[in-house]
Amino acid sequence: MLLQVDGLRKSFGRRVAVDGIGFSMDAGEIVGFLGPNGAGKTTTMRMIAGYLEPDDGTVRIFNIDVAQERRRAQERVGYLPEGAPLYGEMTPWDFLRFIGEARGMTREAARHAVRRAAQDARLGDSINRPIDTLSKGYRRRVGFAAALLHDPMLLILDEPTDGLDPNQRHAVRDLIKKLGEERGLIISTHSLEEVEAVCTRAILIDRGRIVVDKAPAALIEEHGSLERAFTTLTAGEERA
Repeated sequence: MLLQVDGLRKSFGRRVAVDGIGFSMDAGEIVGFLGPNGAGKTTTMRMIAGYLEPDDGTVRIFNIDVAQERRRAQERVGYLPEGAPLYGEMTPWDFLRFIGEARGMTREAARHAVRRAAQDARLGDSINRPIDTLSKGYRRRVGFAAALLHDPMLLILDEPTDGLDPNQRHAVRDLIKKLGEERGLIISTHSLEEVEAVCTRAILIDRGRIVVDKAPAALIEEHGSLERAFTTLTAGEERA
């Protein structure tokens, strides 16, 4: 099993952000995290990635407990947060090599990893242009390459197509489907079209709890559309 999540809980003061979430997934699955703003999606992903400590519950990646062996678990996870920071004056090649060396790779290993990740992220000729001169779609691909640099089996992507134009969204979705052939992917998105286009499962979270975990096609069959499923199962509400 690639990922096993059991009873995750997290509170911030009196607000319960995540309330007993549990699910499992394996390689070859692309799981869409859906839910209203404030439902607990990003908090859950940060705990899975080991960037946030849960109050209770466990996350295991290839049976490695993230809380007990954080570094070993994170070697198997690539995390692309929303608005991931990039150094605009650097080229993707220099930026990715810097990330690789910061991860402890030798210079030669970093060069090899950059070549592979750049190919997987389909950076093409943009690899040698300053990041500030790239389109938003290609800057997002640089973020993908950084998440892929250490060849993780689990990718966690927070709003990977947010702010992209239709052509850029289409290209990134193709990339996600390609990456999901051999890896496990978790994608948080507000785009129901995106879930239908690329995801094999849809996990709908509301008030910190999973309210449904089904294939998008099954939800469409039951409710008529993903939008209707979303509004019906979350009462059409939005939390602060």
